[in-house]
Amino acid sequence: MPGTIEAKLAELGITLPAVAAPMANYIGYNLVGKLVVVSGQIPLVDGKIAVTGKVGGWVGIEQGQQAARICFINLLAQVKAAAGGDLDKVKRVVRLGGFIASPPDFTQHALVMNGASDLAVAVFGDKGRHARTTIGVPALPGDAAVEVEGMFELE
Repeated sequence: MPGTIEAKLAELGITLPAVAAPMANYIGYNLVGKLVVVSGQIPLVDGKIAVTGKVGGWVGIEQGQQAARICFINLLAQVKAAAGGDLDKVKRVVRLGGFIASPPDFTQHALVMNGASDLAVAVFGDKGRHARTTIGVPALPGDAAVEVEGMFELE
């Protein structure tokens, strides 16, 4: 029987993907006591980067928000693995960090990152409210438009 969070994901039409393998010499997550620190996730769907390019260039804000949402879904897959398969063990989304590939004159990074933040709150309710940093960068691995990292507290 699925837990409360799994039921919420199903209600939102979200199926978690398999955990993505790291692209270099690092691990997908690090469990330190009750904190899960998740490495940056790009918008992978079925093993391919779903949104590439620069937000504010040829990628619109709405596409960037969707990319951030996909990144958060990939974060959840990592957290589920760290929590032994039970997302109901998540006590709080502590922090999200967003990296938005964008031209130098783009200033709407926070709007893009709301794609991840809004989903965190939709999935976890008040436990999904988190601290956040969002920055613009000239490029991301694989030409991904967005990358999101996170920190979660487990029960």
